Amino acid sequence: GKRFSIKTNTIMEDSPLPLGTWLVGIWLEANAKNSISSYEVHRAIGVTQKSAWFMQHRIRLAVQNGGIEKMAAVRGVEVDETFIGGKARNMHADKRKRVITSRGPSGKAAVMGLLDRHTREVRAVVIPNTKRRTLHPVIRTHVMAGATVYTDAHPAYVGLEPDFVHQFVDHAETYVEGNVHTNGLENFWALFKRCIKGTHVSVEAFHLFRYLDAECFRFNNRKENDQGRFLLAVLGMSGKRLTYKDLTGKLLPEGVPAPASDGGAGSGGLPN
Repeated sequence: GKRFSIKTNTIMEDSPLPLGTWLVGIWLEANAKNSISSYEVHRAIGVTQKSAWFMQHRIRLAVQNGGIEKMAAVRGVEVDETFIGGKARNMHADKRKRVITSRGPSGKAAVMGLLDRHTREVRAVVIPNTKRRTLHPVIRTHVMAGATVYTDAHPAYVGLEPDFVHQFVDHAETYVEGNVHTNGLENFWALFKRCIKGTHVSVEAFHLFRYLDAECFRFNNRKENDQGRFLLAVLGMSGKRLTYKDLTGKLLPEGVPAPASDGGAGSGGLPN
């Protein structure tokens, strides 16, 4: 006697919004090059901003790439990391004192990316820090042994050999030395930071991986037309479920802070 509909066992399960509204929302999120804010979706399809925010996060789950195939790296793999967070000079004095506790990227979230130069596929993950013990396992998980890995001169990449052929470029001297560069990933970082800075303004660190998933989807399918990206997103809806309690951290263990429920709409979590 349990209710069943076409939405069951998809990201739309238990949603009161009609199927047509969902399809328009999927089209907007899948095809906005720099993403689209929940306020814009709210105005465009006539739902509340809170509903639009929840809908977009479920769509980001649908486009998440769960593949575990390693990058074959016929032409090598670029590896780089970046930091997402506000500039100290733009922060209010109270927040700057609370967030900036040391020199360097203090108070920012670290993100690591890998780009296969042959397939032009990019993968990105949020990481706790940029130390060797964090970066090396990610590379070994995603890149086939024996492949050529291109990085910058960050000391944490030392020791990748003999598992990989490691070549690096020192950005203090030059950005390109023949085929040795990370410019492909720099292009992706530029797009992702436009997504954060220009569209969402601010996102919670708790949700950052979802915005990465969506940007990777759009980047990896950039040669598709709008219809193609829409269909790929729809194909990813099945078998995925994200409840509001999961999304907002209501089911987190005791003592773990939950994110703000409107984090994707500029709540002031991690301004970039």
